Amino acid sequence: MNMREWLAWLWYAVLWCPCFALGQLLFGYRYTGKQFVPRTGRVLLLANHQSNLDPVLVGLACPRQLKYLARQGLFFFPFNLWIRALGAVPIDRERGALAGIRATLELLKQENAVLVFPEGSRTTDGELHEMLPGFCLLARRSRATIVPLAFEGAFAALPRGKALIRPHSIALTFGEAIPYSQVEHLTDEQLTELVTERIREALGRSRAELGWESCPS
Repeated sequence: MNMREWLAWLWYAVLWCPCFALGQLLFGYRYTGKQFVPRTGRVLLLANHQSNLDPVLVGLACPRQLKYLARQGLFFFPFNLWIRALGAVPIDRERGALAGIRATLELLKQENAVLVFPEGSRTTDGELHEMLPGFCLLARRSRATIVPLAFEGAFAALPRGKALIRPHSIALTFGEAIPYSQVEHLTDEQLTELVTERIREALGRSRAELGWESCPS
């Protein structure tokens, strides 16, 4: 690790502490299954997308420093110092999906753990929606290990279209990793079905952790 990487890690650790404290204070944040995240190598973390809190919440639970794409408009001073330190990489959405795929592949080829939301956008009702198959290309081109995961409670804490955070219990569950040796033998349809099933299972465990049978209204 060179000096620049060490300083970036140190700044990440410094910001992690107050974020974790706020997560406990506002959300009673709990998570399970982090042992399924490989400590080294290329990892593609695939999550349901409940709110704008999601990238930070995954970062608090993940045993590795994350990378994820964020729209260019969020990188203004001083907010950019915070989200860059937490792993955000700017992407210009006007350049289209191909630019996002290329940027994500580059991060994975650099042996990073990268967070992607296969639904494409935040849920409007707290439920899991259809997975877009674009992540299949990422998994095949990068040969990364896939780790499915799911939140519950983040939608209630910060629903789509709302600006103010509401204190609310949040739980996250990491599912069992899917190695590339398994991915390469599946069609895109089969891989999408497998990931959807694993995320749905993780969502069920997160709901059970909170004592919910279904997403509250």
